[in-house]
Amino acid sequence: MLSFTVLAARPEFTVSSVDCRADHRGWSAEQPSADVRLVLVRSGGFRRRVRNGCTDLDRTLGYLGLPGEEEQFSHPAGGDVCTSISLRPGLWRALAGDAPRFAGPSLYVDGRLDLAHRRLLAAARDDGSEELVGLVAQAVRQVVTTRAPDGGGDEALVARARGVIGDDHPAASGLIPLAGLLGVSPYRLSRAFTRVLGVSLTRYRNGVRVSRALDRLEQGEPGLAALAADLGFADQAHLCRTVRDHLGHTPTALRRLLGKTRAHRRGERLTADVVRDRRHGGAIDTELLR
Repeated sequence: MLSFTVLAARPEFTVSSVDCRADHRGWSAEQPSADVRLVLVRSGGFRRRVRNGCTDLDRTLGYLGLPGEEEQFSHPAGGDVCTSISLRPGLWRALAGDAPRFAGPSLYVDGRLDLAHRRLLAAARDDGSEELVGLVAQAVRQVVTTRAPDGGGDEALVARARGVIGDDHPAASGLIPLAGLLGVSPYRLSRAFTRVLGVSLTRYRNGVRVSRALDRLEQGEPGLAALAADLGFADQAHLCRTVRDHLGHTPTALRRLLGKTRAHRRGERLTADVVRDRRHGGAIDTELLR
Protein backbone atom coordinates (compact mmCIF):
# COMPACT_ATOMS: atom_id res chain seq x y z
CA MET A 1 0.00 0.00 0.00
CA LEU A 2 1.29 3.43 -0.98
CA SER A 3 0.25 6.61 0.85
CA PHE A 4 1.20 10.25 0.30
CA THR A 5 1.09 13.06 2.89
CA VAL A 6 1.73 16.60 1.63
CA LEU A 7 4.03 18.38 4.08
CA ALA A 8 4.34 21.66 2.17
CA ALA A 9 2.77 22.89 -1.07
CA ARG A 10 3.96 26.07 -2.73
CA PRO A 11 3.58 27.33 -6.31
CA GLU A 12 7.21 26.37 -6.97
CA PHE A 13 7.46 23.01 -5.20
CA THR A 14 5.69 20.30 -3.21
CA VAL A 15 7.22 18.30 -0.37
CA SER A 16 5.50 14.99 0.41
CA SER A 17 6.05 12.08 2.74
CA VAL A 18 5.67 8.76 0.92
CA ASP A 19 4.96 5.63 2.96
CA CYS A 20 5.17 2.38 1.01
CA ARG A 21 4.11 -0.71 2.94
CA ALA A 22 4.95 -3.23 0.27
CA ASP A 23 6.87 -6.48 0.23
CA HIS A 24 7.35 -7.66 -3.34
CA ARG A 25 10.49 -8.74 -5.14
CA GLY A 26 8.98 -8.27 -8.59
CA TRP A 27 9.06 -5.03 -10.53
CA SER A 28 6.11 -2.65 -10.68
CA ALA A 29 4.65 -1.60 -14.02
CA GLU A 30 6.60 1.13 -15.82
CA GLN A 31 5.54 4.56 -14.63
CA PRO A 32 6.57 7.59 -16.74
CA SER A 33 7.63 10.49 -14.51
CA ALA A 34 5.97 13.87 -15.11
CA ASP A 35 8.18 16.17 -13.04
CA VAL A 36 11.62 16.72 -11.54
CA ARG A 37 11.71 14.84 -8.25
CA LEU A 38 14.32 14.57 -5.54
CA VAL A 39 13.68 11.50 -3.39
CA LEU A 40 15.44 10.83 -0.07
CA VAL A 41 14.84 7.74 2.05
CA ARG A 42 14.03 8.22 5.74
CA SER A 43 13.68 4.54 6.68
CA GLY A 44 13.76 1.18 4.94
CA GLY A 45 14.82 0.83 1.34
CA PHE A 46 13.76 -0.11 -2.18
CA ARG A 47 15.09 -0.75 -5.67
CA ARG A 48 14.64 1.57 -8.67
CA ARG A 49 15.17 0.67 -12.31
CA VAL A 50 15.39 3.03 -15.27
CA ARG A 51 16.86 2.49 -18.74
CA ASN A 52 20.43 3.11 -17.64
CA GLY A 53 20.39 0.60 -14.81
CA CYS A 54 19.13 -0.50 -11.40
CA THR A 55 19.95 1.10 -8.03
CA ASP A 56 19.37 -0.02 -4.45
CA LEU A 57 18.24 2.99 -2.43
CA ASP A 58 18.32 3.54 1.33
CA ARG A 59 19.19 6.34 3.76
CA THR A 60 22.66 6.67 2.24
CA LEU A 61 21.54 6.95 -1.38
CA GLY A 62 18.68 8.94 -2.90
CA TYR A 63 17.87 9.79 -6.50
CA LEU A 64 16.90 12.57 -8.87
CA GLY A 65 14.03 11.70 -11.21
CA LEU A 66 13.50 13.59 -14.46
CA PRO A 67 10.40 14.16 -16.61
CA GLY A 68 9.77 11.45 -19.17
CA GLU A 69 11.83 8.76 -17.41
CA GLU A 70 10.13 5.39 -17.31
CA GLU A 71 10.89 3.90 -13.93
CA GLN A 72 10.05 0.71 -12.05
CA PHE A 73 10.27 -0.12 -8.36
CA SER A 74 10.56 -3.21 -6.20
CA HIS A 75 10.72 -3.77 -2.44
CA PRO A 76 12.58 -7.02 -1.81
CA ALA A 77 13.37 -6.07 1.82
CA GLY A 78 9.97 -4.64 2.82
CA GLY A 79 8.56 -1.12 2.83
CA ASP A 80 10.07 2.31 3.17
CA VAL A 81 9.33 5.91 4.12
CA CYS A 82 10.68 8.65 1.83
CA THR A 83 10.59 12.37 1.31
CA SER A 84 9.66 13.28 -2.26
CA ILE A 85 10.34 16.85 -3.44
CA SER A 86 8.61 17.81 -6.67
CA LEU A 87 10.08 20.90 -8.37
CA ARG A 88 8.25 23.07 -10.89
CA PRO A 89 10.14 23.72 -14.15
CA GLY A 90 10.91 27.37 -13.36
CA LEU A 91 12.57 26.58 -10.03
CA TRP A 92 14.51 23.68 -11.52
CA ARG A 93 15.88 25.86 -14.35
CA ALA A 94 16.86 28.55 -11.84
CA LEU A 95 18.90 26.02 -9.85
CA ALA A 96 20.29 23.74 -12.58
CA GLY A 97 20.37 25.95 -15.68
CA ASP A 98 18.53 25.70 -18.99
CA ALA A 99 20.44 22.69 -20.36
CA PRO A 100 22.02 20.80 -17.44
CA ARG A 101 24.24 17.78 -18.02
CA PHE A 102 23.99 14.99 -15.48
CA ALA A 103 26.69 12.90 -13.87
CA GLY A 104 24.03 10.33 -12.95
CA PRO A 105 20.70 10.00 -11.13
CA SER A 106 21.99 8.60 -7.84
CA LEU A 107 22.63 10.95 -4.95
CA TYR A 108 24.98 10.11 -2.09
CA VAL A 109 23.51 11.34 1.21
CA ASP A 110 26.43 12.63 3.25
CA GLY A 111 26.15 14.29 6.66
CA ARG A 112 25.51 17.74 5.20
CA LEU A 113 22.73 16.53 2.94
CA ASP A 114 21.20 14.48 5.76
CA LEU A 115 21.14 17.56 7.99
CA ALA A 116 19.65 19.71 5.19
CA HIS A 117 16.94 17.08 4.75
CA ARG A 118 16.08 17.12 8.45
CA ARG A 119 16.03 20.93 8.53
CA LEU A 120 13.63 20.97 5.59
CA LEU A 121 11.24 18.59 7.36
CA ALA A 122 11.36 20.72 10.51
CA ALA A 123 10.70 23.95 8.59
CA ALA A 124 8.06 22.64 6.17
CA ARG A 125 5.14 23.56 8.46
CA ASP A 126 6.09 27.26 8.28
CA ASP A 127 7.67 28.03 4.91
CA GLY A 128 10.74 25.92 4.26
CA SER A 129 11.64 27.64 0.97
CA GLU A 130 15.16 28.53 2.02
CA GLU A 131 15.79 25.09 3.51
CA LEU A 132 14.48 23.47 0.32
CA VAL A 133 16.66 25.60 -1.95
CA GLY A 134 19.71 24.76 0.17
CA LEU A 135 18.90 21.04 0.01
CA VAL A 136 18.29 21.00 -3.75
CA ALA A 137 21.39 23.11 -4.39
CA GLN A 138 23.49 20.47 -2.61
CA ALA A 139 21.89 17.78 -4.75
CA VAL A 140 22.51 19.78 -7.94
CA ARG A 141 26.20 20.10 -7.08
CA GLN A 142 26.42 16.31 -6.99
CA VAL A 143 24.45 15.25 -10.05
CA VAL A 144 24.62 18.23 -12.44
CA THR A 145 27.95 18.95 -14.13
CA THR A 146 26.82 22.33 -15.53
CA ARG A 147 24.87 24.74 -13.36
CA ALA A 148 23.29 28.17 -13.68
CA PRO A 149 25.96 30.91 -13.27
CA ASP A 150 25.90 32.87 -10.04
CA GLY A 151 27.33 36.15 -11.32
CA GLY A 152 28.71 38.96 -9.12
CA GLY A 153 27.43 42.03 -7.32
CA ASP A 154 26.14 40.40 -4.14
CA GLU A 155 26.05 43.67 -2.19
CA ALA A 156 23.87 45.39 -4.78
CA LEU A 157 21.62 42.32 -5.01
CA VAL A 158 21.12 42.21 -1.24
CA ALA A 159 20.40 45.96 -1.17
CA ARG A 160 17.67 45.48 -3.80
CA ALA A 161 16.23 42.53 -1.88
CA ARG A 162 16.17 44.53 1.36
CA GLY A 163 14.33 47.30 -0.44
CA VAL A 164 11.66 44.88 -1.67
CA ILE A 165 11.28 43.41 1.82
CA GLY A 166 11.13 46.87 3.39
CA ASP A 167 8.42 47.93 0.93
CA ASP A 168 6.39 44.83 1.86
CA HIS A 169 6.11 43.82 -1.79
CA PRO A 170 4.06 40.61 -2.33
CA ALA A 171 7.18 38.90 -3.74
CA ALA A 172 8.88 39.35 -0.36
CA SER A 173 6.69 36.55 1.01
CA GLY A 174 9.38 33.96 0.28
CA LEU A 175 12.81 33.28 -1.13
CA ILE A 176 11.63 31.87 -4.45
CA PRO A 177 9.21 34.65 -5.51
CA LEU A 178 11.70 37.27 -4.34
CA ALA A 179 14.47 35.72 -6.43
CA GLY A 180 12.12 35.63 -9.40
CA LEU A 181 11.32 39.33 -9.03
CA LEU A 182 15.04 40.17 -8.83
CA GLY A 183 15.92 37.94 -11.79
CA VAL A 184 18.39 35.65 -10.01
CA SER A 185 18.39 32.05 -8.86
CA PRO A 186 17.05 31.36 -5.34
CA TYR A 187 20.35 29.72 -4.46
CA ARG A 188 22.36 32.80 -5.42
CA LEU A 189 20.06 35.15 -3.48
CA SER A 190 20.15 32.93 -0.39
CA ARG A 191 23.94 32.63 -0.49
CA ALA A 192 24.41 36.36 -1.13
CA PHE A 193 22.33 37.27 1.93
CA THR A 194 24.36 35.04 4.19
CA ARG A 195 27.66 36.29 2.79
CA VAL A 196 26.82 40.01 2.94
CA LEU A 197 24.76 40.24 6.15
CA GLY A 198 25.79 37.14 8.08
CA VAL A 199 22.17 35.96 8.44
CA SER A 200 19.86 34.01 6.17
CA LEU A 201 17.26 35.78 4.09
CA THR A 202 14.50 34.02 6.02
CA ARG A 203 15.83 35.26 9.35
CA TYR A 204 16.26 38.79 8.02
CA ARG A 205 12.74 38.85 6.60
CA ASN A 206 11.31 37.44 9.81
CA GLY A 207 13.23 40.07 11.77
CA VAL A 208 11.48 42.78 9.74
CA ARG A 209 8.13 41.10 10.42
CA VAL A 210 8.89 40.86 14.14
CA SER A 211 9.72 44.58 14.23
CA ARG A 212 6.39 45.34 12.60
CA ALA A 213 4.66 43.05 15.09
CA LEU A 214 6.26 45.01 17.94
CA ASP A 215 4.93 48.24 16.46
CA ARG A 216 1.42 46.81 16.38
CA LEU A 217 1.65 45.30 19.87
CA GLU A 218 2.94 48.58 21.24
CA GLN A 219 -0.11 50.27 19.75
CA GLY A 220 -2.36 47.80 21.59
CA GLU A 221 -3.09 45.26 18.82
CA PRO A 222 -5.77 42.98 20.33
CA GLY A 223 -5.84 40.01 17.94
CA LEU A 224 -2.83 37.78 17.29
CA ALA A 225 -4.52 35.80 14.51
CA ALA A 226 -5.24 38.96 12.55
CA LEU A 227 -1.74 40.24 13.25
CA ALA A 228 -0.21 37.00 11.94
CA ALA A 229 -2.28 37.17 8.74
CA ASP A 230 -1.47 40.85 8.15
CA LEU A 231 2.27 40.27 8.52
CA GLY A 232 2.42 37.21 6.28
CA PHE A 233 2.89 34.44 8.85
CA ALA A 234 1.38 31.04 8.14
CA ASP A 235 -0.81 31.25 11.24
CA GLN A 236 -0.85 32.51 14.84
CA ALA A 237 1.38 29.65 16.00
CA HIS A 238 3.97 30.56 13.37
CA LEU A 239 3.91 34.16 14.59
CA CYS A 240 4.37 33.10 18.21
CA ARG A 241 7.28 30.75 17.42
CA THR A 242 9.06 33.36 15.33
CA VAL A 243 8.61 36.20 17.83
CA ARG A 244 9.83 34.01 20.68
CA ASP A 245 12.82 32.84 18.65
CA HIS A 246 13.85 36.43 17.89
CA LEU A 247 12.96 38.15 21.16
CA GLY A 248 12.75 35.47 23.84
CA HIS A 249 9.15 36.41 24.67
CA THR A 250 5.76 35.42 23.31
CA PRO A 251 3.55 38.10 21.71
CA THR A 252 1.21 37.93 24.72
CA ALA A 253 4.06 38.61 27.15
CA LEU A 254 5.35 41.41 24.93
CA ARG A 255 1.93 42.99 24.84
CA ARG A 256 1.95 43.12 28.65
CA LEU A 257 5.49 44.52 28.73
CA LEU A 258 4.75 47.15 26.13
CA GLY A 259 1.45 47.97 27.85
CA LYS A 260 3.38 48.78 31.03
CA THR A 261 5.69 51.01 29.03
CA ARG A 262 2.73 52.85 27.54
CA ALA A 263 1.19 53.34 31.00
CA HIS A 264 4.51 54.60 32.38
CA ARG A 265 4.86 57.08 29.52
CA ARG A 266 1.29 58.24 30.02
CA GLY A 267 2.01 58.79 33.73
CA GLU A 268 5.10 60.83 32.88
CA ARG A 269 3.07 63.02 30.51
CA LEU A 270 0.37 63.58 33.14
CA THR A 271 2.96 64.48 35.79
CA ALA A 272 4.54 66.98 33.43
CA ASP A 273 1.13 68.51 32.73
CA VAL A 274 0.45 68.84 36.48
CA VAL A 275 3.80 70.56 37.04
CA ARG A 276 3.07 73.02 34.27
CA ASP A 277 -0.41 73.73 35.70
CA ARG A 278 1.02 74.41 39.20
CA ARG A 279 3.65 76.75 37.81
CA HIS A 280 0.92 78.78 36.17
CA GLY A 281 -1.34 78.71 39.21
CA GLY A 282 -3.88 76.40 37.60
CA ALA A 283 -6.09 73.89 39.41
CA ILE A 284 -5.06 70.24 39.45
CA ASP A 285 -7.57 67.72 38.10
CA THR A 286 -7.10 64.82 40.52
CA GLU A 287 -8.94 62.46 38.17
CA LEU A 288 -5.93 62.57 35.89
CA LEU A 289 -3.68 61.21 38.63
CA ARG A 290 -5.75 58.09 39.34
